[in-house]
Amino acid sequence: MRDQEPAPGHPERRLNTKETAELLGVKPDTVYAYVSRGQLSSRREPGGRGSTFDAKEVEALARRNRRESSGSSGSGGELSVRTRITLIEKDRYYFRGVDATELAARHSYEEIAEWLWTGELRPGITFTAPKAAVAVARRAVDALPEHAGPTDRLRVAAIAAATADPLRFDLSEDAVLGTARILIPTLVTALPPVRRTHRDEGPLAHRLWARLSGRPADDSSLRVLDTALGLLVDHDLAASTLAVRVAASARAHAYAAVSSGLGVLEGPLHGAASGLAHRLLLDVLDQGTAAPVIADELRSGRRIPGLGHRLYPGEDPRARALFALLEEIPGAAPALAAARDIVATTARHTPLHANVDLALAVFTVSSGMPSTAGETVFAVARTAGWIAHALEEYGERPLRMRPSGHYVGPRPPQPLPE
Repeated sequence: MRDQEPAPGHPERRLNTKETAELLGVKPDTVYAYVSRGQLSSRREPGGRGSTFDAKEVEALARRNRRESSGSSGSGGELSVRTRITLIEKDRYYFRGVDATELAARHSYEEIAEWLWTGELRPGITFTAPKAAVAVARRAVDALPEHAGPTDRLRVAAIAAATADPLRFDLSEDAVLGTARILIPTLVTALPPVRRTHRDEGPLAHRLWARLSGRPADDSSLRVLDTALGLLVDHDLAASTLAVRVAASARAHAYAAVSSGLGVLEGPLHGAASGLAHRLLLDVLDQGTAAPVIADELRSGRRIPGLGHRLYPGEDPRARALFALLEEIPGAAPALAAARDIVATTARHTPLHANVDLALAVFTVSSGMPSTAGETVFAVARTAGWIAHALEEYGERPLRMRPSGHYVGPRPPQPLPE
C-alpha cells in the first residue's frame, strides 16, 4: 500500500479512496458508506481530485471490524454480528429503532420492507414482478411433484428467477434493491393459486391470499395476513438469516443468498413450527378439549408447538398483535378458543406464553388454509429481512463470516488407511 506523504504542518498520513478500500477489505463505494454513517471522516485536499482519509482512523476501523466480526457475544461463545436492522429487548422488538408491532399495525408489508432496506418509508408502494421472471419461475415450480412443499417451490422459484436476471451479479445497493423489489412478488406469483379467479395485482398480501386459501378474502382477513407479513419480516440473527449473511459474505448474489435462507428455513426447528401448531389446533378442535391432545403429545415425548420463545421470557409481541386482530374475525373464534385451551392446559405443567407460530396457526386454521400455509407466510415475509441483511453484509469485509474450526481429531501424522 502506498501512503501519501504527510503535507507540511500535517503530521498524519492520508490515504486515498483506493488505499482505504484495500485496507478495510471493502469496495470503494463502501468507504463512502462508512463516511455517511459517521464511522470515517474524509477531507478533500486543495487541488486534489478525490477525498483522503486519516490512516490512523482507517486502521482503527479495520481493527474494530476484525474484532467485531470474529468476537463473541459473551454468552456461551455465540457469534456476534454487528447490525442496524433489528433489536430485540425486554419482550419487544424494533426495526431500525422503531417498534415493529406499531410499524406492522400502520404500514403494509412492502412499506416495512422499504424501511428495513433504506431507512425510508414509501407510502403506497407495491412490488411488481416482470412477466419474463414470473414465466421462468412458474415453469420451474410447475415441474415439481405435487407433494413438493412450499419452501421447495419458493427455493426453485428463486433459482429460476435468477437465471432470467443478467444483472444478478451486480451487488451495488441500487441493483440489489431492484432485485429485491422483483424477487419477492416473483416468488409469490410463481406459487400455484388455490382460487381459480384471482388477480395478480395490488398489495402483496392480496396476491398471496389466492395461493393459500380457496375462500374469498375479506378485509379483516387480508389485514391479518398483511400484518403477519410485516411482523415476520425480520427477527435478528435467526438461523436462516445467519445463513444468508454467510452467503452474502462470500459475495453470493441476492437470489442465491435468499435460497440459502430458504434451505435453512425448511428445517423442522425453524419454519415448520407453525405447521405443527396448525395440526395441534385441528386435533384440539376435533377432540373438543386440549387435555387429551396435550397428554398424547407429552406421552410421545414431543414438545408442545406454539408455546414459548427463547428471546421472550414473557409474551411474544408478534403473537399479541396477531391475536388482537384475530379477535375481530368472527370465524376465528373456535380456533382462538382452542389456542387458549392449549395455553391454559400446558400452564399446569410449565408456564409458557403463546408464540407467533400458534397465532399463525389460528389464522391458517380459521381461514381454511393447509397446514403448510404458515410456513409460506413466514418464508415470503422473511425474504425482505434476508435482503436487508445481505445488503448490510455486502458493505462489510468479504468472507468475514468464516469461523475457525477447533480440530479435535487424531493428531498427525497418522498411517495411511489400508
